[in-house]
Order: sequence, then C-alpha cells, then structure tokens
Amino acid sequence: MGARGLAGRRLFLVAALSGLLAAGLSGCAGALRWEPDYHTVREGETLYSIAFRYGLDQRQLAAWNGLGDGSLIYVGQRLRLTRPDGRVAASSRSPSQSRPKAAPPTRHVPVGDWRWPVDGQVIAAFGASPRTQSGMQIGGRRGQAVRSASGGQVVYAGSGLKTYGQLIIIKHNATYLSAYGHNQELLVKEGDRVSGGQQIARMGEGPGRKPLLHFEIRRDGKPVNPLAYLPRR
Repeated sequence: MGARGLAGRRLFLVAALSGLLAAGLSGCAGALRWEPDYHTVREGETLYSIAFRYGLDQRQLAAWNGLGDGSLIYVGQRLRLTRPDGRVAASSRSPSQSRPKAAPPTRHVPVGDWRWPVDGQVIAAFGASPRTQSGMQIGGRRGQAVRSASGGQVVYAGSGLKTYGQLIIIKHNATYLSAYGHNQELLVKEGDRVSGGQQIARMGEGPGRKPLLHFEIRRDGKPVNPLAYLPRR
C-alpha cells in the first residue's frame, strides 16, 4: 500500500473513532456504554455495599430486582443497576428487560444530633479532589477512636470496596447512611445497633499512608457535603 493509501486509511480510522466517541457521549441508541448495567454479587457483599458502590439507593436496587427488602442476596446473583421502566437512573444506563417497577420516592426523614466522627481537622474537603467527590478526609492519629456520627444500624463492615480500605456503613433511617473508611480495626459487625458517639473503629491510614478517616453522609444513596450536617466548630 502506498503512502497515499496509508494516509487515507489513517483518516478513515480517526473519523470512525471520532464517530464512536460522539455516539458514546451523546447517549443515543446504540451508544457505547462506559458503566455496567449489571453487577454480580461477590462473597461478603450486601445490598447496601453494592448500592453504595454505584451511588444508588438500596430501596431502588431492591425494587429493580424484585428482592423485597433486599436482605436475601447470594454469591453469583446478577443484579440490574438500571430502572426497569426504560428511563435512565443517575448511575445507570439503558435497561433491557421488564422487571417489577421501582418503589415510589419516600419522604426525606431528618437525622437529629449529628456529631463529628473523630477529633481532627478536615484535610480534604468534600469535592476538593477526585478522592473526595463523595466525602471528606479528617486527619488524626493511627489507632484514634472513630465514632458513629449518629445512632443507627451497621449494614456493612468489611473491606470489599478496595478504595475505602476497611469500611463501615451505618443506616440511620430510610433516608440517610454514613460511611467510615480507611480504618485500622473494626469494632462492630453487620447487624449491630450503635448509638451516636459510640466507638465503632480505630483510625487507620489512607492514601499516602497518612492517618485519616474518609467520612461520608449519603441521602437516598447520593453523597452530600457532611459539613452541611455536622455541628460547626
């Protein structure tokens, strides 16, 4: 093939790639999908940890998969991450089959008496970096007490979400969850009831081997700025 032929082939490939990228970004039918539509349950995962991973509300995830309260999932089960009625959810793409309809939205229930989970300074604010798009980092000492920001039930305690290290997720009510990552040691287990201010873990090390706590508050599965809820100090 001559030089002119090679140049033409390159131009064709560039144009084709540009077309694919445009299709993926435009969201039209047949577009490339950059995020999964399904998740296969792995050992140690709960409905809450899976919903947390994808930024979904656990009630939606349960309804989309006909799971009732979602307490019974099993290793190898394939869960859809998209709405069954054909509309696109916040962290999903195009659904493909008919399933039970999603539960109607619920009334937001406030949580009283939020408190700081550790004594320390905010070293990375909510949204300030790629690592804090869903929460904030609070500095401290390795082994320092990590406390529940409010009363509730532990719905996840483990290390299945690698970017969080040893993680605890607490359900406070139907609306709010809080999450505590990069712990050295977990002092509670899934199913435990905890009170506000109760020690639940010991602080570990985050990125750069710095002692810190990654802390999140989620409202209906979506991250919110914790400083809007914690008392001023």
